[in-house]
Amino acid sequence: MSDLYRTALAELGTVMDGIDDAAVDEACRMIAGARRIGTYAGGREGLQIKGFAMRLFHLGAHVGVVGDMTMPALEKGDLFVVSVGPGEISTALALMGVARRDGAKILFITAQPGGRCAELADFVLTIPAQTMANDQGGAATSVLPMGSLYEGALFVLFEVMVLKLRDLMAVSPETMRGNHTNME
Repeated sequence: MSDLYRTALAELGTVMDGIDDAAVDEACRMIAGARRIGTYAGGREGLQIKGFAMRLFHLGAHVGVVGDMTMPALEKGDLFVVSVGPGEISTALALMGVARRDGAKILFITAQPGGRCAELADFVLTIPAQTMANDQGGAATSVLPMGSLYEGALFVLFEVMVLKLRDLMAVSPETMRGNHTNME
């Protein structure tokens, strides 16, 4: 394995070590207790959250992704899961405003918890990783470009959350597999 692989893996390990596991457990409780779940993230974070939404579906959750035709309306009893590594983007602010107005709870995942998006959230889960908010000059800490460290950490975090949710929701691996599509 080359030094670049080792460095990238070490950086991911450092980020994962910095995540508050009790906060992850609380986020999982929010997800498990939601009637319906909507998800949103932009760019490469959006790819990670779509994978998470798929796994939530495999767990039996009623889940949608903003922009898909099957995204449900969110209201009281529902949860909106939003990831914005750099802390704030206008689309997330607008969507979070709609979710809040209609009574849904908001779980916000970010590396920069000081912005307006965090203020709209019911719960903030912080991933201490470099994003495009701090990837230039002296602020840059990762060998990976732009927000890749945050995006990679999202993948690992979401997979661990699925394991925690599987136990919390008492869903067997066989049930998850049974919820996987046969249309491929």
